Amino acid sequence: MTTRRDARPYLLLLAVLAVVLDRLSKLWIVKHVDPAEPITIIPHVFRITHVLNTGAAFSLFEDMSPLAVRNGLVAFSLLAVALVLVLLWRTGRTFSMGSVAFALILGGAIGNLYDRIRFHHVIDFLEVHIVHYHWPDFNIADSCICIGAALLFLEIFRPQREA
Repeated sequence: MTTRRDARPYLLLLAVLAVVLDRLSKLWIVKHVDPAEPITIIPHVFRITHVLNTGAAFSLFEDMSPLAVRNGLVAFSLLAVALVLVLLWRTGRTFSMGSVAFALILGGAIGNLYDRIRFHHVIDFLEVHIVHYHWPDFNIADSCICIGAALLFLEIFRPQREA
């Protein structure tokens, strides 16, 4: 009988890495990118910006009372972090698409939660245009959450092996 090493420490390390990359990228943006002067990377496609998002994902709820939005988002984020941590702990004994997804979602949620608690806004800085569509500015934490969600989606619809 072979014993497998518990993957949870590595998955938690992945979540920590997501938080660290998110924080470092946001610190760099604050120091190097003027909100009024975005940096064009690919003309008409991709720019580095400096946006302070007081709303939710994709700037939702930005027109509502800032305090109510912030408190609601902090409460929701705390609940989400707790839930994802429990799911990661339960599924994380082995590496799977689902366990990696939970680690990425956990790291992304913590990254944005930190900003909301400490600064009352989230720093977004990746701006994408596809033809005439302007994707709302986002950050590394948002990317981790979306990649994690996509992995969960793939895991759900992946054909299962016969037992």
